[in-house]
Amino acid sequence: MVKICCIGAGYVGGPTMAVIAFKCPSIEVTVVDISVSRIDAWNSEQLPIYEPGLEDVVKQCRGKNLFFSCDVEKHVGEADIVFVSVNTPTKTQGLGAGKAADLTYWESAARMIADVSKSDKIVVEKSTVPVKTAEAIEKILTHNSKGINFQILSNPEFLAEGTAVRDLFNPDRVLIGGRETPEGFKAIEELRDVYAHWVPVERILCTNLWSAELSKLAANAFLAQRISSVNAISALCETTGADITEVSHSVGMDSRIGPKFLNASAGFGGSCFQKDILNLVYICECNGLPEVANYWKHVIKINDYQKSRFVNRVVSSMFNTVSGKKIAILGFAFKKDTGDTRETPAIDVCKGLLGDKAKLSIYDPQVSADHIERDLSMEKFNWDHSVHLQPMSPTAIKQISVEWDAYEATKDAHGVCFLTEWDEFKKLDFQRIYDNMQKPAFVFDGRNIVDAVKLRHIGFIVYSVGKPLDPWLKDLPAIA
Repeated sequence: MVKICCIGAGYVGGPTMAVIAFKCPSIEVTVVDISVSRIDAWNSEQLPIYEPGLEDVVKQCRGKNLFFSCDVEKHVGEADIVFVSVNTPTKTQGLGAGKAADLTYWESAARMIADVSKSDKIVVEKSTVPVKTAEAIEKILTHNSKGINFQILSNPEFLAEGTAVRDLFNPDRVLIGGRETPEGFKAIEELRDVYAHWVPVERILCTNLWSAELSKLAANAFLAQRISSVNAISALCETTGADITEVSHSVGMDSRIGPKFLNASAGFGGSCFQKDILNLVYICECNGLPEVANYWKHVIKINDYQKSRFVNRVVSSMFNTVSGKKIAILGFAFKKDTGDTRETPAIDVCKGLLGDKAKLSIYDPQVSADHIERDLSMEKFNWDHSVHLQPMSPTAIKQISVEWDAYEATKDAHGVCFLTEWDEFKKLDFQRIYDNMQKPAFVFDGRNIVDAVKLRHIGFIVYSVGKPLDPWLKDLPAIA
């Protein structure tokens, strides 16, 4: 029986290995992590991450050919194929701080693999890593190999949170990069055979290592660029009276462009987009390509601008101050159908409002109070580092409360901000919300999920990103 071990039981490693186990009953899959609490959660009835369909897949395989363990060295040592899915956070200090990827966890994993291996292994990069990481990993493994042969493959993930299981079941493509040597081609073939259990062979792309590594960064950069592009146009829509939904629909009908990732919002989030673009910027700078680096920097700048613009719309609309006013925040996760808050626009929007001394009442159906409070206490980029770098007592934020009900969150509020497009928010009783709010009652729709005409008829003053402005908002500044 082929044995697969994945180092890292997070958003990528857990779901990916669960689906491999589900689709390949003849393969034994073990997910290992040094976090006891995380592994305990994977072995419990309450999984550590929320993802539609994931619980069913895990429960069907767990204990049969899918295992979760903290005995890292044992399972790595026994595996034929080792996936490495550890964090590659943005460096917070030293060379490349604020842009470069921190490969500390990757290097530790590589040294451990070399130490415990007693047989030849295929080592697969599953984390998003800088181009040429494989070369560094090869050097570590080769110089510590004790005669054991390692082949490094790059197999970047392209799943989207909220649809991860669906994406894994039916991927657009699976990308495998390896060395262009007989041993490299053989390793590629072995990994391809795993995916071929359920993925059509024509969708499994085989490239050299560097193309595979760069493809992941490029894909995320292109997707983020589309969001920043439509958000830039949304600002112009508001000043001209155009409707971003109509513009996006028109543009998206061009077969050369397509409709995906053209929804205006308060900004993009998630664990990869900003991190990968900053990484791309750093690589370009290191390779003497400042013009290319600056191009991608502006994708980030537009995203930051969009979040600042949203905060300013809230403050300027409410008589240029939110000091002491209750603002309800509906949605904290970076997108619906996930509890992930990494780089969520809600963090910057909330911090901007807290900076003007607003009192925030926050509700998200999948994000806990502790999680929200910790995120709002944390310095930028620290979210992806070890727990000891994160604040342990986030209760210092006195201007926020976290509710478990949208109606309680909006009660006596002066304004409501929609920051995640949860389906349940579209079905709220807005008359009930209006009746229980301070007047004038404001709605700031950062996801374009409400019916602005209907809400204005009830009595709300409504701001929707990229939509013709409510008469109340005209002539007010869009950015400070």
